[in-house]
Amino acid sequence: STNSSGVQTWKTSGACTVKSETVTTAASGTCKLTVRVASIRSYATRVFTKSLSITPAQPASVTASGCASSYKFVDLSSAPGPGSGYAKPKVTASCANGTLTVTSNDMIGYTFVSKTPNGLKEQAFTWKVTTSPKIAASETSIENQLGTLAFTVTGIPIYGPTEGPVPQDQAFGDPVYNNILDSCKGHTGYASDYHYHAILAINDCYLNETIIGYANDGFPIYSNPGYKYVSGYTKIGDPKSYSWKAYTYTAGNSNTLDKCNGRTDESGNYRYYITEAFPYVIGCYKGTPTSQVGKAAAPMVMKLSTFVCEL
Repeated sequence: STNSSGVQTWKTSGACTVKSETVTTAASGTCKLTVRVASIRSYATRVFTKSLSITPAQPASVTASGCASSYKFVDLSSAPGPGSGYAKPKVTASCANGTLTVTSNDMIGYTFVSKTPNGLKEQAFTWKVTTSPKIAASETSIENQLGTLAFTVTGIPIYGPTEGPVPQDQAFGDPVYNNILDSCKGHTGYASDYHYHAILAINDCYLNETIIGYANDGFPIYSNPGYKYVSGYTKIGDPKSYSWKAYTYTAGNSNTLDKCNGRTDESGNYRYYITEAFPYVIGCYKGTPTSQVGKAAAPMVMKLSTFVCEL
């Protein structure tokens, strides 16, 4: 505030804009605000500058019933959902006898944007994973697994970095590389089921919690602020098709994740991390995966055309 009637000029830089005297900020970042008050009568020109740190609001979360406090799931009760004509998201989570049980109708909290020819329909998923995961004697490959490897704390399946055999020119290709995912890195399959192939831990996707999901082996999947931890996979071919043949793993420095895209923390607990680069979420199972049942166990469904030739 000022008792000068000199003309005020407002300017911003960084994660904000200004119109008249209203400042609009981005979801996060730093906004630099400068106000210039012109000289008038006995008042000299004055310039005031202030930097504002913008912290995004965290989606509300609840601890799963009967679980340790670390098992937090996003409260989607006030989320707008996929849009008009779609059901609102429903997710439940509970722990009993060393098992985490999660049910979901597979509805997202944000507007559905079609990126495939498939629609979006409610599903009936139930996942069960151990709450005491252990590193297995050997890793389990996910290279040929087309289907759910993990699930988010918003009740959405997580697939691997591989699509199915169609279209033929992108058979088993990298869906991130082929740009067939929406802004939250998901899309729908032939069963009209929504799933992720990569993860963005941002407010718009309702995923900015520290733990964004759990793999079928029970180990947690962590967000990766600033992508401090990096994938050890390097592109050596064309990921448009057969993505696993287009990348190779090489161990790097202390910030490079292992072949499964995870690491052991200071307390000796293993965790996966999301990364910008392939394999994006999970590169292999570090523990022993639980065999799911029902729709949660279904492989990626493919529709292949049948041709009849008459001679």
